[in-house]
Amino acid sequence: MTATVTGLAVHGGPKVRTRPFPPRHLFGEEEKAAALRLFDDAIQTGGVFGYGGPEEEAYCREFSEALGGGFADMVNSGSSAVYVALRALDLEPYSEIVCPAITDPGGMMPIPLLGCIPVPADARPGSYNVGPDEVEACLSPRTAAILVAHIAGEPVDMDPILELARARGLPVVEDCAQAHGARYNGQPVGTLGDVAAFSTMSGKHHATAAQGGVVFTRREDLYWAARRASDRGKPFGLSGAAPAASSLASAATNVIAAHNLNGNDLAGAVGRVQLSKLDDIVRRRRAVAARIAQGLEICSRTVTAGWQPAGAEASYWFMRLHVEASRLTVAATAFAKAVAAEGIPLNPAYGAALQSHAPWFLEKRVFGTSHLPWSAPEYRAAGGDPQRTFACPNAISVIESDFNLSFHEGWGSTEIEDALAAIEKVEAALGKMV
Repeated sequence: MTATVTGLAVHGGPKVRTRPFPPRHLFGEEEKAAALRLFDDAIQTGGVFGYGGPEEEAYCREFSEALGGGFADMVNSGSSAVYVALRALDLEPYSEIVCPAITDPGGMMPIPLLGCIPVPADARPGSYNVGPDEVEACLSPRTAAILVAHIAGEPVDMDPILELARARGLPVVEDCAQAHGARYNGQPVGTLGDVAAFSTMSGKHHATAAQGGVVFTRREDLYWAARRASDRGKPFGLSGAAPAASSLASAATNVIAAHNLNGNDLAGAVGRVQLSKLDDIVRRRRAVAARIAQGLEICSRTVTAGWQPAGAEASYWFMRLHVEASRLTVAATAFAKAVAAEGIPLNPAYGAALQSHAPWFLEKRVFGTSHLPWSAPEYRAAGGDPQRTFACPNAISVIESDFNLSFHEGWGSTEIEDALAAIEKVEAALGKMV
């Protein structure tokens, strides 16, 4: 293919793709029917559907079965799932939690909201995900847990991180919000650490209607702790409630102070239908990604599928593409913007996910102007540095060189071919002469 700079859409030329990409059609008649059955029953009986009922319980059971067994607690969002998973560990205030530099805001914000200190680990070179060396560099005597996130559905290289954690007796929390169905060395993500958090909002691989989340663990003690943390401290899993302080409180059973972050039966009913479709959704996404990767090997010497560790089977919430800027006459970001201008759903800037440089984190905007929990005397006394900064050069580098192709399981040959044609066109115009 031959192309000129002036022929690029970013400079006013004709676009490769002029018609919209097809919508996803995530929800169908089956989900509608499941919701209507709940309403029909409520209308006929005069009752209501709420939370903790048969649909929510069935969804949690089926979710656990899909992961090979364990325990699941439905909550109201992915951010809440991270919060509850961490709260279930019962960590002491002002302890440090190593977390990813690149993640959704809701994947880090629960840490200071629990009174703990987020310590962002740099990304592994060539990946959005943390690596074992980067995690180890963040460990200190104050570290109480390690939180990893499988960004874009690409599994973290878990074995060496789990080895680090075991050697120090640290629990590992997996943020699987973007990674439903992904596997690492044959095991589903979410089953590798001590406890995991999933998002089931309507943009994810499968959804429990508009918003939702799941806390999953194979440890029964953490499951009951999660149940208590998500439902106002009710004494789930305990032989008896804490003794009342007085006869006036004899009916009180709540054993810890906690939020109400429950899921509900309507979400469960929709989620059960969605779970039955998940394997096919992931299979089709992998097929689309494989065709794009194969096409890039033929049509491009500049763009490749993003690196993944050995044993990784990604589920592709989006597809990360690496741009080798040394083969271009422009910066990688300019190249990505030119591809997007051709009508392709390519995000040329994932900087919003760089939480180590986010204003809320840098300015410690959590509790008023107090700068808590960083400013707490207890943290300083334990050797913590509230002014510590995190350069995270690998994370910055990968955000500048890698870009996100938004696709879904409904893409067909035309969509794949148009995405590849746009990359080939822009590379022909902006690539260096060989």
